[in-house]
Amino acid sequence: MTVRTLVVDDSLTMRAMISHALSQDNDIEVIGTAGDPNEARSLIKELNPDVLTLDVEMPGMNGLDFLDKIMRLRPMPVVMVSTLTGQGAEASVRALELGAFDCLAKPEGGASNDPYYGRTLADMVKAAARSIQRPRLQTRMAHVPTSYQPRADALIAIGASTGGVEALIELLSDFPENCPPTVIVQHMPPTFTTTFAARLNRLSRPTVAEAVNGAPLLQGHVYLAPGGLQHLEVAGVGPWRCRLVGADPMSGHRPSVDWLFRSVARAAGGSAVGAILTGMGGDGAEGLKDMRQAGAFTVGQDEESCVVYGMPAVAKRIGAVELQLPLPRIAARLLQECHA
Repeated sequence: MTVRTLVVDDSLTMRAMISHALSQDNDIEVIGTAGDPNEARSLIKELNPDVLTLDVEMPGMNGLDFLDKIMRLRPMPVVMVSTLTGQGAEASVRALELGAFDCLAKPEGGASNDPYYGRTLADMVKAAARSIQRPRLQTRMAHVPTSYQPRADALIAIGASTGGVEALIELLSDFPENCPPTVIVQHMPPTFTTTFAARLNRLSRPTVAEAVNGAPLLQGHVYLAPGGLQHLEVAGVGPWRCRLVGADPMSGHRPSVDWLFRSVARAAGGSAVGAILTGMGGDGAEGLKDMRQAGAFTVGQDEESCVVYGMPAVAKRIGAVELQLPLPRIAARLLQECHA
């Protein structure tokens, strides 16, 4: 199936670059371009595209306001194209929360002709076309029993990719203030994870922050792997601590879910629990299998509640998943397994 794509960006140069990159893929047809939301709205009605690429920052109605209207009035797969500035990261995280499929940083300088960037964008657009559009989540704070007490040796490890922003917001809204120490890898560009951690911190009872090298893993704290140049691993033997490791990508990613899960299997064994959530590819599947073989309880998000049933599907296929659950039931089960 050819993916009919509409490109929306206020920069003529960026519209041309994105259109050129996408047109190199035989499975994608760029059916139009628009320089502002008003023009885009007309073309959406006229052309009925399968996927939209959307600039975060545009004159008039900005990309976030336009995305909000799209998701309420005419839900469709949207890939955000953003700068790597702090403001761009804040807007991008909000866009993912609003229901955008994924977000790709704009190339810098001569990188616009980078074939890797073009393939990445094309793969993202095709995956968006195959994704399942779901109703937008309403941020909520679920009822958590005040009597909850985790085991002293409990540890939760979570991996996610595409669709993970919404999924993690929902999952962590069910965590109590004194949750077991929790480590997370969410595939995101550099600078985005700082913003995402701050947003999770505002929306959750536990304290959420980017992981810092050497930080002890404490109850009531959630540690998000920084995007970019390092892997996050769990090190030590009671008490555990965060370790950031500069190494080559694993399973195509840095930070890698596989790297984190394998370290948890080594450090915590059967006292840990692991969950693999929505995302493209297979990062985390082998690591989750290591955790299960070490005695940890493992959960995979089910297909019906995933935006992209990729990572959990691979994990289930290789026997890494002990139990598959819909997203709204995962937090309660993880906490149950960690209860004192």
